[in-house]
Amino acid sequence: MSVPLIIAAHGTRVGEGVAQCEELAGLVAERLPGVPVTVGYVELAQPTITDALVASLADGGRRAVVVPLMLGTGGHVRSDIPQFIAEATARVPGSRVEYARHLGPEPRLIEAVEARLTEAAGEWEPSETTVVFVGRGALVPEANADHLRVARLLFERGGWADVESAFIQVTRPSLPEALDRAYAHGARRIVVMGHWLFAGRLKGWTREQAAEWQGAHPDAEVRVADVIGACAALADVVAERYRETLPVSEGGSPAYLAGLMLGGRDVLVVGGGKVASRRASRLVESGARVRVVAPSVTRAVEALADAGRLTWLAREFDDADLDGTWYVMAATDSPEVNARVAEGAELRHTFCVRADDARGGSAWTPATAEVRGVTVGVVGNREPRRTRDVRDAIVAALSEPDPTP
Repeated sequence: MSVPLIIAAHGTRVGEGVAQCEELAGLVAERLPGVPVTVGYVELAQPTITDALVASLADGGRRAVVVPLMLGTGGHVRSDIPQFIAEATARVPGSRVEYARHLGPEPRLIEAVEARLTEAAGEWEPSETTVVFVGRGALVPEANADHLRVARLLFERGGWADVESAFIQVTRPSLPEALDRAYAHGARRIVVMGHWLFAGRLKGWTREQAAEWQGAHPDAEVRVADVIGACAALADVVAERYRETLPVSEGGSPAYLAGLMLGGRDVLVVGGGKVASRRASRLVESGARVRVVAPSVTRAVEALADAGRLTWLAREFDDADLDGTWYVMAATDSPEVNARVAEGAELRHTFCVRADDARGGSAWTPATAEVRGVTVGVVGNREPRRTRDVRDAIVAALSEPDPTP
């Protein structure tokens, strides 16, 4: 039996929101044939995450994967869901639960947001339309900062006149404050969108506050976009989170193996340390046109640049560095920079390896070796030492002399 998936959702008393969540579970199940998919809720709906987990662990060989259906890294992701997992594993001795990444600023979900905004704007030109982008609001500053970052991406990508950020609860600016700010800047065509997944009280509050503000400003027009909803993009992301989090013993690597012919093609390496140096050297050997972006680099990279074998740009990474690239390596000492590189590459449909977080990229680098005229490459399942051991065992076997006839 496949390892069960529990989708950890927020929960709502609004029936439409629960129905949308259950619809999503059905879409995810279609993408994971044979995998039992169950929804558990943090609050306000049944079953709880703990109860859903206990039932799945009892029926699923004492293993399960939990995917948090959360856009930000607030208290539910950091504290509540891990506590539910701990309670469930305590009730089912010997069980094992893998906890997946939250949804985050996933490019496919940003595209879904853009689709809702475009639908709401209708005939309005984006250049004449201001977006007020409303987040849930959290006690965790990083979660609120994530919301502002998505708002900025919407502004950069969408051609809107402006994008104002707001929060429906906990923190500021509130939705009326953001609408006032947009109005003060001259906005008269405004699209408001709540950045959450399903219908619920937050959706109702958003519409009520927008309508009340509209009534006090008759010379402006406000349209409210729909929530993301149970769409194909959301189901794809949830299924992907499940696959990348499967226990190692469940199977081989989820990566699709292919040999990249990079000769004469533009490749970007962001970072100048030892890892970046090794990868840059190998990429140069493949014939790629390699650019390294880093304030400082190793002597090996500097020597390759001096010899004209690669280009070194001695500065910090800029998003425009990704333009026109076929393959990207994010290998800085900063997880934040590496995440920016990976997200920018994803938006450009360019494969990217993250040296600090394999799951945060779209490609994995194999452990390689050359022996007897072939290149051996092994891609593991998040076990680097085992991957190297397998590679070495294959090399040793190939290195043995042919038996004497």
